[in-house]
Amino acid sequence: MAPISLSEQAYRDIRRMIVQLELAPGAVIREDALQSSLKLGRTPIREALQRLVRDQFVTVIPRRGMYVSSIDVGDLAVLYETRAILEPYAMRLACVRGDEAVWDEMVTLLESATDSSSPVDLLEIDRQCRELVWAAADNRFLTNQLDMLYAHSDRLWHIYLGDVADLHDMIAEHRAILTALRADDADRAAELIEAHMRRFDEQIRNAVRRRLDSPLAD
Repeated sequence: MAPISLSEQAYRDIRRMIVQLELAPGAVIREDALQSSLKLGRTPIREALQRLVRDQFVTVIPRRGMYVSSIDVGDLAVLYETRAILEPYAMRLACVRGDEAVWDEMVTLLESATDSSSPVDLLEIDRQCRELVWAAADNRFLTNQLDMLYAHSDRLWHIYLGDVADLHDMIAEHRAILTALRADDADRAAELIEAHMRRFDEQIRNAVRRRLDSPLAD
C-alpha cells in the first residue's frame, strides 16, 4: 500500500478530532494549533481544511474565520436516505469482488469484540467492517462518498453515545452480514446492511427525543 500524503494524513487526523468531538461543534479552527498538535506544516493543514469545508465538517465565516460545523439533527434523515442507497450497492459489489482473505480479516475483527468492549471500541469495529466491505467493492468513487457520509453519522453517534442502547447487537448484525457475503448472497447482504442502518437511525432519533423530553432540556 502506497504511503498517504501529508495532506491526506492531516485530513484524516482533523476529521477524526471533529468526529470524536475533540474539536466540538462551533469550536474555532486555529491553524497554528493544528500544526503544533499534528506536527505538520501549514500547506497540508490548509489543504485538509479546504477539503473539510467541502465535506461540510468545517464552516468558513467571512472576516471571522473557520469553525467546526454545527450538527443539525435534521440532517439525519438525509444521511440515512443517501446511505440506504449506497451501502446496499457496495454490499452487492463486495459479494462479486470480495474474496476469502477479506472475509477472514472480518472474522478476526469481529472476534476481537468482547462483553467488556467499550462503545467506542465497538464503533471502531463497525467502521473497520464497513471499510473492509468498501475495499472489497473496489470502487474508489463510491468508497470516498461512503467514507465521508459514515464520518458524519459517526459524529452523531459520539454525541448521543451515552443515550444509545448496548451496541453489542451491531456485532451480531455484522456476523450475519459476513455470512451472506461468504455465501455470495448479494440480496441478503444488501437487505441486512439496510436493516442495520435503519436500526442506527431509529436509535439516534430515540436518543434525540429522550434528550428533548428531559426536564434538563429546558
